[in-house]
Amino acid sequence: MKKFVLLPVFFLSVMAYGQQVITGRVTDRQGEALVGATIVEKNTNNGTTTNATGQYQITTRSASPVLVFSYVGFQRTEIPVNGQTPLNATLEEANTLTQVNVVGSRNLNRSVTDSPSPIDLIDIREVTSKTGQLDLNQLLQFAAPSFNSNRQTGSDGADHVDPATLRGLGPDQTLVLINGKRRHQSSLVNLFGTRGRGNTGTDLNAISAAAIERIEILRDGASAQYGSDAIAGVINIVLKSNVNEFTGNVNYGMYQAKYRFDDKKFDGANVNVNANYGWRIGREGFVNLTADYNFRDHTQRANVPTDIARRQYGDPKIQNTSFYVNSAIPVSANAQIYAFGGLNLRRGDAYAWTRFADSDRNIPSIYPNGFDPIISSNIVDGSFAAGIRGLWKGWNVDLGNVFGSNRFHYTVNNTLNTSLGANSPTSFDAGGFQLQQNVTGLHFTRNFKNTLQGLNIAFGSEFRAERYLIFAGEEASYRNYDPTKPGGSQGFPGYQPGDVINKGRTNLGVYVDTEADITNAFMLGAAVRFENYSDFGSTLNGKLSTRLRLSDKFTLRATASTGFRAPSLAQIYFNSTFTNFVNGQPVEVLLARNNSAVTQKLGIPSLKQETSRNLSVGFTGRLASNFTVTVDGYLVNVKDRVVLTGAFTNDDPDIGADLQALRVGQAQFFTNAVSTTTRGLDVILAHSAALGRGRLNTTLAANFNRLTVDEVKTNDRLRGKEDTYFDLRERKFVEASAPPSKINLTLDYGLDRWTIVARAIRFGQVELANYNVYEGDPTLNFLDVYTPRITTDLSVGYRLTNQVRLTLGGTNIFNVYPNLHDPTLTESGGAWDPVQMGSNGAFWYAKLNLRF
Repeated sequence: MKKFVLLPVFFLSVMAYGQQVITGRVTDRQGEALVGATIVEKNTNNGTTTNATGQYQITTRSASPVLVFSYVGFQRTEIPVNGQTPLNATLEEANTLTQVNVVGSRNLNRSVTDSPSPIDLIDIREVTSKTGQLDLNQLLQFAAPSFNSNRQTGSDGADHVDPATLRGLGPDQTLVLINGKRRHQSSLVNLFGTRGRGNTGTDLNAISAAAIERIEILRDGASAQYGSDAIAGVINIVLKSNVNEFTGNVNYGMYQAKYRFDDKKFDGANVNVNANYGWRIGREGFVNLTADYNFRDHTQRANVPTDIARRQYGDPKIQNTSFYVNSAIPVSANAQIYAFGGLNLRRGDAYAWTRFADSDRNIPSIYPNGFDPIISSNIVDGSFAAGIRGLWKGWNVDLGNVFGSNRFHYTVNNTLNTSLGANSPTSFDAGGFQLQQNVTGLHFTRNFKNTLQGLNIAFGSEFRAERYLIFAGEEASYRNYDPTKPGGSQGFPGYQPGDVINKGRTNLGVYVDTEADITNAFMLGAAVRFENYSDFGSTLNGKLSTRLRLSDKFTLRATASTGFRAPSLAQIYFNSTFTNFVNGQPVEVLLARNNSAVTQKLGIPSLKQETSRNLSVGFTGRLASNFTVTVDGYLVNVKDRVVLTGAFTNDDPDIGADLQALRVGQAQFFTNAVSTTTRGLDVILAHSAALGRGRLNTTLAANFNRLTVDEVKTNDRLRGKEDTYFDLRERKFVEASAPPSKINLTLDYGLDRWTIVARAIRFGQVELANYNVYEGDPTLNFLDVYTPRITTDLSVGYRLTNQVRLTLGGTNIFNVYPNLHDPTLTESGGAWDPVQMGSNGAFWYAKLNLRF
C-alpha cells in the first residue's frame, strides 16, 4: 500500500524540481512601465502578464528556463533566467516592418493605454486556455462586456451564422479587420430572431480562434479612419506570427439539459481539435499555419406539449473546418512581402417549425406522424490578402489587396412539397446567395519625432468592389403544382428564377489621419475621409480626438466623430417568399427588394446611407500601483437606419390586391425607417495582488446601454400606418440588440501549476413584444419580459508537464435559464427567444492544451 502512496508523492516531487519564483519589471527605453506585457516561459504553457506598474511574477518549471517578453509595438525579447531575480526587461520598439498597428491609431508608436479611444485588448491564448467557449462569437460574448452574440434557432440562415453586435447597435455597424485589412461580410441577411433583424454582418465564427494571437476591440466610431460600417466600432483580429513552436488543443464538452420533454440530461456535444505551427523564413520572415475542426451537435429544449408549436427547438448541428495562414518575408533591408488568409467550410442542420400530422402542409402517407423540416447549409467562406510594405523616403508604405467571398447554399431535408402529393421528394436544393469583395489599398504613414513632441501623419486610398448574387433552387423547391395546396419545400421554400440577381458596385475612399503630441501630456488627433459609391453617391466624414495626461495616475480622453454606413447589397437586392408562423399558423410572406413593383407602388424611396454622430468621453486612472480603472461614456445618434418593416397584409387597401395576385399573405421590405439614439457607459476595474504563494487578478467589466427609437418616418401614402411600417415588435427587436446592462466579474488565481478562474456575469432585463400585439385585445399580455439573470463559470487548470495543461470546468454551472414564455407567441417558437445568455443551460467541458 505504501508504494501507491509514495508514487504520487514522488511524481509531484519530480514535477516541482527546478521551480523558481521569478519577479521583475518590464519597461521601454524611457523607463515607462509596459502594462499588460506578456511573459512566457519558452516551450511551455507557463505565462503571466505585467500589472499596472509593469511588475510581474512567474514560477518557472524548466531546469534551465528562458523567459520570452513581448508587447504590442515592441520587439520580442528572450532572456535566460540563470538564477536571476529580480529579472528586469527593457523592450525595444519594433522596426516598422514588424510592427502591427493597434486599431484606433495609425501612429506606430501609440500603445493601447496611450490611445484617446477606449480599446479592449484580448489575449486569445489566455482566454481559450481558461474558458469553455470554443467559437469566436461566444469567446467574445463572455470576454468583452460591450459585445453581444446569441445563438438562434428557427431563424433560417441565422441559425448557421450567429449575428453579433457592439454597444447594442446593428451587426452591420461594426467593421471587422484582419491584420488591419477590411474583412468581407456574410452574404446572409438576417430575417428572424431577436438580434440583427434586417441586418447583414461579418461571420466571426469563420475565423479560427486557434489562428489568432489577439483581438483589439475599438469601442468608438471610426468611419473617418476606416470607412463604412465602423459606426459602433472596429474589431481588429491579429493572426499568429510565432515560429518554431507547436500549439494544439483538444476540447470536449456537453450541455446539461434542464428543460426537455424526455429524460435525457445531457446533449449538444461540442468537439474541437486544432493545431498551429510556424516556420522561420530567413532572419525576419515567417510562415504560420493553423488547422481547426469544430463540431457541435443539436440541443433539444422543446419542453412543451408536442401539439403546440415545435417538437425540435435548440442549437443547430454545425461542422466547421478552417485552414489559416499568416506570413511575411523580407525582400530587402527596407521591404517585405506579406500574405495571409483562410478557408472555412461549414455544414449545418437546423430544425424548422413542426408540420404536425393533421396539418394541411403534411402528406400522411409520407409522414404519418408529421415531420420536422431540416434546413441544411453548405457555407464556403474564404479570403486572401497579399501586399508589400516597407520604408520609402522616410515614409512607411503599404500596398496590398484583399479578396473575400462568402457563399451560402441551402438544401431542405426531411420535408416535402405538398402540391406534388404522395410522389413528392423529401429533399430539395433550395438555392442560395453569395457576396464577393475585393479591396486594394495604398497607405502612407510617417512619424515626425522632432515636430512638437511628436507628429504622426497618415494618408491613403482604398478601392473596393463588391458583388452580390442570388441563385435559384430546383424547380420543385419553390413551384406550386396544385393551387389548392401550399407549394414549395416546407420549412424553407427555394429561391425562384424571379429572385435571381447579380449586382455589383464600387467604392473609392481617400483619407488623411493625423495625431500631434502638443506636449508630453496633451495630444490632439484629427481624421477626415471622403468616399464615393457608384450606386448612391459621396460622403465626407471626420473625427477629432484628444488625450490629456493630468498626472502619472490620471488621464482624460475624448472623441467626437461623424459616421456612415452604406446599405449592403443584400439589403438593396434581397428578394424572397418564405413561410412565417403567426400564433402558430403558417403565413406566406413576400420580402420584396427595394426597387420591386410592390415597393414602387407604395412609393418607398431607394435606400440611402445611414449617418451617425458619435461622442465619447472618459478617463483612465491608476488608484494604486496594482489597481487601474477606465470609464468611458458614449452617445451615438444614427439617422436613416435601415430596418426591416413590419408585415403588410393582403387585406390592406393600398397593397392588398398586389399581394393577392402574388398569392402571399404578407409583405415586408427594407427601408430607412428610423433614427435611434444609444447612450452608454463602459467601466473596467482591474486589480492584481499576491495572495499566499500565488497571484490573484480581479477584473470587473461592465457595459450599461440604452437604445431609443427617436423617429419613425413614412411617406405620404403610408402616413398613419406607422404601427405597421415599424410596429412594436420590430421596435422591441431593435431595442433588444443588447441587454441594458452586462456586468462581468472575473477572479483569476494562479498558484504553482494550478490556475483557478471564477466568473459571474449579470445580464440585464430584456423585453420583447409577442404575437399578441396583433390581436387588438388590450387585456392580452403582449410583452415577454426576460428578467435579469446571473450566470457563474468555474474552471480549474493544472500543468501536467511544462508542455501539457489540462483544464476542467463549467459555464453557467448553476444551470440558469431565461424566463419561460408561451412558445406559440414567441418569434422562435420555443419557450425562449435568443436573449441574454441563451437557453442551453450549463456546459461542462475538458480542455487539453499542448505547447512544444
